[in-house]
Amino acid sequence: MYEGFKRFEIQTTDPEVKIAGRVGGKGPAVLLLHGNPLTHVHWHLVAPRLAHDFTVVAADLRGYGDSGKPRGREDHVNYSFRRMAQDQVDVMRHLGFGEFFVAGHDRGARTAHRMALDHPDKVKKFASFDILPTHHVLTNISRGWALGSFHWFFMAQPYDIPEKLIEGKEDYYILQKLTRMGIGKGGFSEETLKEYARCCTPANIHGVCEDYRAAITVDFEMDRADFDAGRKVECPAAIYWGAKSHTEKYFDPRAAWPQYCADIVRIRPLPCGHYPAEQVPDDVYEELFAFFKK
Repeated sequence: MYEGFKRFEIQTTDPEVKIAGRVGGKGPAVLLLHGNPLTHVHWHLVAPRLAHDFTVVAADLRGYGDSGKPRGREDHVNYSFRRMAQDQVDVMRHLGFGEFFVAGHDRGARTAHRMALDHPDKVKKFASFDILPTHHVLTNISRGWALGSFHWFFMAQPYDIPEKLIEGKEDYYILQKLTRMGIGKGGFSEETLKEYARCCTPANIHGVCEDYRAAITVDFEMDRADFDAGRKVECPAAIYWGAKSHTEKYFDPRAAWPQYCADIVRIRPLPCGHYPAEQVPDDVYEELFAFFKK
């Protein structure tokens, strides 16, 4: 897995957080960001192929994988997508990249969306996999989506209620989360499931909870302010989602995303569930290669 890539651990501008990941290949830089409850391993079937034409950086978000997991602040701002985006900008700067392409899945896509808004001079192109913007999700909640995505609100409960309810049951939680809970699950190898289970520690669960606490508070307020001001992502964007996922079942991505991105050059479902890079890696590679190579 990730043969030919080098592992890194890079200090960010937050003294409490180092970001772990892998870098390999040659050419223009591509940053790949994973979702919950995953790690950079999520991209292992896509990254090596992209590395033939790009320098690929696959990184763990703060709170996930082997990256730093600080205790959440009272206002949760140190787990906001703005802070997560800054972590990754710090990583890319350390590696020598002032400009780069970025693709994100799930929480990584939300981080990349915020990055494209906050750092338009650095993000050349933005690709999103299987999300709707946080602002859109939280202002268009349906009964069915809420039932299938209850973890948004369970994880966001005050410290340390969800942490204590999961404590000691991390292995059970991670297996159920990836294979049964919600829509469009499955498609993981035994090797990747073991890796995700390894990283599902009490510190990781706290990081995930802080991620979700931030999403419905400080992240939502940032997004609402941008939306109300008419601010959109200006760089070229590619929007993908799973035809068998909650995104397809409960929302209309084709109607939602143009409210947040000014230059969508590709928008389409993929024949998969919620985890495209592991369920249909060939499709994901072909789409990203075509989008970033132009």
